[in-house]
This record gives sequence, C-alpha cells and structure tokens, in this order.
Amino acid sequence: MENPEKPVPVVNPWARPFWEAAKEKRLIIQQCKDCNKHIFYPRIACPHCFSDQVDWVEASGKGKVYSFTVVKNNAPSAFITDMPYVIAVVKLEEGVQMLTNIVGCDPEAVTCDMPVEVTFEKLNDEFTLPQFQPV
Repeated sequence: MENPEKPVPVVNPWARPFWEAAKEKRLIIQQCKDCNKHIFYPRIACPHCFSDQVDWVEASGKGKVYSFTVVKNNAPSAFITDMPYVIAVVKLEEGVQMLTNIVGCDPEAVTCDMPVEVTFEKLNDEFTLPQFQPV
C-alpha cells in the first residue's frame, strides 16, 4: 500500500509572512507595538491587549523543549516512514511556545528543558517547515 503525501499547512493571509520567511530559513514571530509582547501563532490582533498594531520581528531561533511525545506507532499514513518521531512544544527565548518537531537526534534522547535551535526542512517549493534540533 502506498503512503499518501504529507499534508501541507493551510495558510491564512495574516500568517503568510511567517511562511515566506521560513522559505528563506528565517524564523519570525509577531510583536505587539502597544504592549511589546511577543506573539505566536500568527494573529491579526494581540491576544494580550487586543491591539491590531502587530509587527513581524526576527526570533532568536533558540529555546527549550517545554513538552514532547515520541510517536512510535501510527496507522498507515503519510508519516509512517518518519517513525519514531518527536512532536514537541518548544518555548522560545522570546517567551512564546511553538508546536514543532525535534529532529537531528535519537527520539529517546529528548528531554524537557533540553536546549534546541531552529532548523528548516524544505517540503516543496511552497513550504519550508521550521523544526528544532539539540544545541
């Protein structure tokens, strides 16, 4: 049985700058001009003060694993050849959290609070995924 193709993100217009930057291997997040707090996932208004004055800023690309799970078993899907793989929440130095994958290491070696840095995987000409690897 042939595996289906991996799904690609659905991109809202306000998130397009994030994906365009990822194609250039840059990690950007939003920052509110009014309260100065960082924001992730991309939004049209600040979730802290409700201002619509949000800008895109370069993120450090560094953070720590906040939480994770190792996927060892999956019904036939587009991800079966990736198993085992790590799905994680990474807390960036800027304070926001991202749902992502940890790559470049044995899945059993991943721990909470492990320092990580961004890396990028090109899926196709349209999408490049930010993922994280151990520092």
